[in-house]
Amino acid sequence: MSITAPTALQRIFTSDNTAGASPEIVQAHAAAAAGQDLPYGADRHTASARARFAEIFGRDVDVLPVSTGSAANALSLAALTPPWGSVLCHRDSHINTDECGAPEFFTSGAKLVGLPGDDAKIDAEQLHAAASRKVGDVHSVQPSVVSITQATETGALYSLDEIRSLGLLAKDAGLRVHMDGARFANAVAALGCTPAELTWQAGVDVLSFGATKNGAMTADAIVVFDPALTPELSFRAKRAGQLTSKMRFQSAQLDAYLTDGLWLRNAAHANMMAERLGTGLKAIPCAGLLHAVEANILFCRLPQTVIDQLLAEGFTFYHDRWEPGVCRFVTSFSTTEHDVDTLVEAVRRLAI
Repeated sequence: MSITAPTALQRIFTSDNTAGASPEIVQAHAAAAAGQDLPYGADRHTASARARFAEIFGRDVDVLPVSTGSAANALSLAALTPPWGSVLCHRDSHINTDECGAPEFFTSGAKLVGLPGDDAKIDAEQLHAAASRKVGDVHSVQPSVVSITQATETGALYSLDEIRSLGLLAKDAGLRVHMDGARFANAVAALGCTPAELTWQAGVDVLSFGATKNGAMTADAIVVFDPALTPELSFRAKRAGQLTSKMRFQSAQLDAYLTDGLWLRNAAHANMMAERLGTGLKAIPCAGLLHAVEANILFCRLPQTVIDQLLAEGFTFYHDRWEPGVCRFVTSFSTTEHDVDTLVEAVRRLAI
């Protein structure tokens, strides 16, 4: 099914979380309400969703549906890290800046160690140094897991070679690898690779698989490539209140999301709208893009007067979280060309 344009102009570019849900997913969710089915993941919808995941990743995987990406990240890291361990991540990663301490809480105190790197990507040399720092020293937390955000908080993408390089560094140091894939679909669509190439074939042990930002309603998932981790993750999910009795409603969303390439079509559209926005803003002298547009997030610098007038006209976007004049615009599967062009024209008009 093609993406249906909304009837009204959308001026919200704050996040892809502001979008609604794909019609296919809404229909699947409604269909799951008919009749009865077994609880706690023993239902037919969960079985079908797990088969879809196995299909797209080209191997058997264990899948734990959860209600939020925060739960997926925190529970995954808890199963990969002892309380005296450390999580090596980028200093601007979502788990380090936007999870309200959830990873530290669920790991019972493991330390997040923020590493530098351009475009919110971990620098390989810095990872190599951190992976061996104070190993065996009882006075220090022990490097335990590397967490990679794909796409990053700036909208940048790790290339396949970069993922493989970091994965190899981690494995050589005896570390596990976690991927925060809140926008995993956007990365796969943009890179043109397979999900397998981007994850388990590159050394990823556990993936936080995002769907909510890309057309689902209330469903993300933990995808486990090492089955030895599944028992602990299952108990942790139950203990955290993430083993839902009517799991079929989450699973029906994930099943529809992965059916007939919907997840990749949605992501490709969102990426394309961000690229269109970037092209339009580049032509305006006062709008300086801070990064290349690779996924569905765009950062740019605008005069404060333009920002204020855009807000007054009803456009919403983050503009006060970094430094003065830096704005973030995020597109989604429901963003239209008209939405983008209206924003670009407003910036052009207000910049005069």
